[in-house]
Amino acid sequence: MPDMKKLLYPILFLVLFSACSKEDPAPPVTVGIAEQAKDSLYYLMHRWYYWYDVMPTVNRDDYDDPYELMEAMRYKPLDRWSFVADYDEFIAQMQGTFVGHGIRIGVDNSDKARIAMIYSGSPLYEYGVRRGWIIKSINGEDIAQIIISGDGEAYNNVLGPSREGVTNKFVFQKPDGTEDTIPSAKTIFTVNSVLHHDTLHLATGITGHLVFESFIQPSSDELITAFTFFNANNVQDLILDLRYNSGGYLYVAQTLASYIAGNTPGSAGETFAKLQYNDKRQAANTTYPFEVTPYPLNLSRLVVLTTRLTASASEAVMNSLKPYMEVICFGDTTNGKPTGMNGWDVKKKYFFWPVTFKIVNKDNEGDYFDGFSPAKVVTDDITHDFSDRNELCLKEAIYYLETGTVSGKGATTFKRYPQFSEKPEWMNNAFATEKK
Repeated sequence: MPDMKKLLYPILFLVLFSACSKEDPAPPVTVGIAEQAKDSLYYLMHRWYYWYDVMPTVNRDDYDDPYELMEAMRYKPLDRWSFVADYDEFIAQMQGTFVGHGIRIGVDNSDKARIAMIYSGSPLYEYGVRRGWIIKSINGEDIAQIIISGDGEAYNNVLGPSREGVTNKFVFQKPDGTEDTIPSAKTIFTVNSVLHHDTLHLATGITGHLVFESFIQPSSDELITAFTFFNANNVQDLILDLRYNSGGYLYVAQTLASYIAGNTPGSAGETFAKLQYNDKRQAANTTYPFEVTPYPLNLSRLVVLTTRLTASASEAVMNSLKPYMEVICFGDTTNGKPTGMNGWDVKKKYFFWPVTFKIVNKDNEGDYFDGFSPAKVVTDDITHDFSDRNELCLKEAIYYLETGTVSGKGATTFKRYPQFSEKPEWMNNAFATEKK
C-alpha cells in the first residue's frame, strides 16, 4: 500500500488529509516511486477530486510520472489549479524558505522592466533596491523584451537555477535617474509575507494600509505585528493590498478575516467559510467560524487592491467578509478560484494537491470562477513604491474612502504584461488547510 501519511496542514486552500479511509479499498502496490505515485494519484482522484464525475477517462500507464497524469486527469473547463509538487520544495516554500534574489519583475506602460516587489530578505534589498526601480539589463540581456514576449524559459535561463551562490549582474536606473550596476548572488532566506504596513491620515480619519503577499506559516506573527499596530492607532478603515497574493493556508485567511471583522456580535463566532466536498465526501464538509481576536478592527467597510494574481485564500477573505461589511476592490479582476485542495504525499517525494472542495461564505455564495470585478480598473502602478500616495491603486483607494465614490469615469486602460517571480508556478494555485 502506498505510503500516504495522514497530514493536517493549515488549509492552503489546500486541506491535507489521508487519501485512504476505512470504506475505501487500498490501491494496488507497484514497483518504483513514480509508478506507486501514479497509482496513488489515480486512486485518490476518483474519490476526492471535486470534479471526479466529469474528469477525463485516462489510462495511467500512458503517463511517465504523476505530473503528467495529474495534467491529463484535470477537468480543464474549470480546474486551472490542481498540481503535483516536489515534496521538499513544497514544504520549504510554505515555511517561507526561499532561494533566489527575492524579487518580482514587471513591465510598465512605457515598456520598462521594473521591480514590482522585493522581499526584505533579498540580497538586493540591502543595496537599497525597491519597488519601482528600473532594470536596464540582467547579465547584459534586455529583460523587458523577454517579459513582454512572455517567454518564461528565456527568463529562467537569464536568471539561472534557484541555487545559492548563482550570481547575476543587474544594471538599475535609480529613482534619481542615475545608473547602478549590482552583482547579486542568490541566497536562502525567510520571506516576509507582510511587505508593508502603515497608517494614512485621511480626511475621514486614520486608515490602516497592509500589503500582504502570501498566506504562509510566518504570516501569523507578521499579522500580529501589523494588527497590533493598527489597533493601537485606532484605525477606522483598512486598505488591504492583495495584488500579488495568490493564496495559502486557510487558517491564516481565517485569522486575517477575523482581525478585519473584529469581535462585534454580528461576526465573532459566525461563519467565516464553509468547505463543500463532492458527493462521496460529504462527511468532510466543514464550517470555519470567525475567531475572537485581541486585535480587532471591527470595520464596516474594506477596500482591497487586486490583480489577476489575486487568488484563492485572498478571494476567500473577500468573499467571507461580504455578508458582514462593504467590500470594494480597485485594480484588476481577480483570478476566480473559489476552490481549495487536500494534499497527499507519497514517500516524501511527491505532494499531490487536487481540487477537493468549493468554499462558500455565510450566504452560500462561492461560484466566482470569473473572479471579482473591481469598482474601477486601475493600473498596477509599478513605477511607485507601495507607500507612495501617487501610486495609482493606492491613490484610487484613498479617493474612494474620502469621497465615497470612484474618480473620473470609465476604466483606466493599461497593458497587461506578465510578471515573473522566482516562485514555482504551483504557488499560484495553492489554497490549503492545515491543523493549527
